[in-house]
Amino acid sequence: MLMNQDEVFIANRATGKIELVVGVSGGASRRRQVAEDGCLRVRFPTPEAVDLEAVIVNTAGGITGGDQHKLNILVQENARLVVTTVAAEKVYRSLGPNGEIEIKLKVGAGGRLAWLPQEMILFDRSRLLRRIDVELAGDASLILAEMTVFGRSAMGEVVETGSFIDRWRVRRDGRLLFAETVRLDGAVMEKLTEPAVAAGGAAVATVLVAPGHDAMVADVRTFSDGMLGEVGISAWNGLVVARLCAKDSASLRQDLVSVLTALGTSLPRLWLN
Repeated sequence: MLMNQDEVFIANRATGKIELVVGVSGGASRRRQVAEDGCLRVRFPTPEAVDLEAVIVNTAGGITGGDQHKLNILVQENARLVVTTVAAEKVYRSLGPNGEIEIKLKVGAGGRLAWLPQEMILFDRSRLLRRIDVELAGDASLILAEMTVFGRSAMGEVVETGSFIDRWRVRRDGRLLFAETVRLDGAVMEKLTEPAVAAGGAAVATVLVAPGHDAMVADVRTFSDGMLGEVGISAWNGLVVARLCAKDSASLRQDLVSVLTALGTSLPRLWLN
């Protein structure tokens, strides 16, 4: 039986899901439950460490229109987890629909989660909708860092048009702490040139720390003279948020490493290769 065009398109979309539960056993953070489906895999290069490190792998080699990724991660009481990706994630041109990423993170009492994926590179005419929802227990800790790069500047590529919608929600004990939605749609390159957006930069990042305080802001600002791009950081209501903007991914990564180091965050091994 021949499929119509819509059925062929759906059949060729990549879907992936990871369910991960991490707990404490013998004084170290260990996997309690791991479930993988579709194109997503998770690997653990340091399974016996006090801080468990999880590396997400997209076997599809990238994301394009119609693809759907879902990640559900639970860090149980007093457990510690660092999450990164095996490489930069690439978001390719779409023929119409969005690629979608849905991330749900939950951290129990005394737990700590460092969400530190490598950069996401958006190609021209790509379309991406990402949703990140975080639930923290009263004394749980979170570091959440995301890098987004618009085109591969080293290859002379720019994102003339496209769509990028990035929605973050962070709650502690059910109370909303942080809510933000970024939307770049249509003439992306033109908008990035505006002073209030990126002033011509092609690489941006956000770092969120909870709990956070003024001393962290001061520590980051001591690195300001060595930054290659622009970095702004502030603290309020028990949060610290840093914004980074640079001309390319290499400059952004260097600045982000400086910020994370000042915040006392250990970098994943893959960041150092």
